[in-house]
Amino acid sequence: MKQSTRSFGTTLLMTALFLGVAAYFAIRGFQYLDDPLTVILAYRYQVETAVDLPGYVVREERVLPDDSAGLLRIQREEGERVAAGGTVASVYADQASLDRQAEIDSLESRVEQLQYAQDLALAAETTRKLDAQILQNLLEYRQYLAADRLYDAEGAALELRALVVKRDYSDAGGGDLSLQLQELGAQLLNLRSQAEGSVRRITAPEAGLYSAEVDGYETVLTPAALETLTPSQLNSLAADPSVASRVGKLVLGTEWYYVAVLSVEDAMALQARQEEVDTLLLRFSKGVDRDLPVTLESVGATEKGRVVAVFRGSSYLQELTLLRQQRAQVITGATEGIRVLKEALRAERAYLDENGNLATEAVTGIYCLVGREARFKPVEVVYSGDSFVLVRPTASSEAQKLRPGEQVILSARGLFDGKVLD
Repeated sequence: MKQSTRSFGTTLLMTALFLGVAAYFAIRGFQYLDDPLTVILAYRYQVETAVDLPGYVVREERVLPDDSAGLLRIQREEGERVAAGGTVASVYADQASLDRQAEIDSLESRVEQLQYAQDLALAAETTRKLDAQILQNLLEYRQYLAADRLYDAEGAALELRALVVKRDYSDAGGGDLSLQLQELGAQLLNLRSQAEGSVRRITAPEAGLYSAEVDGYETVLTPAALETLTPSQLNSLAADPSVASRVGKLVLGTEWYYVAVLSVEDAMALQARQEEVDTLLLRFSKGVDRDLPVTLESVGATEKGRVVAVFRGSSYLQELTLLRQQRAQVITGATEGIRVLKEALRAERAYLDENGNLATEAVTGIYCLVGREARFKPVEVVYSGDSFVLVRPTASSEAQKLRPGEQVILSARGLFDGKVLD
């Protein structure tokens, strides 16, 4: 009988304990749902305003003649400056001539490497310098591959190979370098004598930047043609299929243009913006990783509410030689501030007056969680987006100023300045 009574008492105790724990969690859950506290971090942010422009890059260009039969070998890199009379390409009579030139290039590279090893003292300082150059070149090679810039990666690989060979010669010592140089010089002299008459040079008729890309717009889109271009003409523009060259072209001068069709309202806004800042910023969607300074050169006649706008630039032309039809943005302004969600913005500050009664005052601001208290911080909205606003603090007191990194209260019931939040 005593054992049964003891068992019944234990059961009652366990049941009471379980019900107490369940009641505690139920109450805490109800309190959370009834008065949820949600916070986010405020952070510094910048919003740019821009006008989207699908258009064309225009340059003064001269297509190089391609009137020779044979094997063509380009001697210039994209965007490289060529002087008047400078060699642009070489034409070889046959494959044997081209192979012979490849052997000459290989021997010249070996001669340069040997002379480097011979001229420098074979000391620890030399090897350290080469090691640093090899490491730097490896990093550049990796960056080019990661950015899918295979043309640049190929050039970095050739330079890396040459540096490694120089490093090998540094370790080997320079006792027999003079003899090797004499042997290589004799081979080069023999090969060059064999190559005479089998190679013809193509030279630049005037100075300019070299480009291998000939797209047929060279004679259609010229700086002179931009003066009378209408929106309908630009929208129906097509390349000239008769313009072609294996050799490439020269980009002349130092200026380039970007021409696009836009609305009259956008054109007027850009003109007004240029009057304020003198220079606008043009950002291409691809091909160039920087904003380019431009000026609005001209705005054409109105055609069905649209106009042709011509922008002129005079920098970074060597990076634009491959660009033609390109989407871009003209940056018209930028606004900086502290970014918070719109739902955190309050139109009034609530507080307890001297009698302990709840009072309010009309002032724009947000509540922040400072320790365990809600603190009201007055702000001014400087930009309003779809779901967020950019604000700047307006309080004179440092303690009341909103700062990036603070916890902004999105939701909590019965908020007032100084309220203790659990």
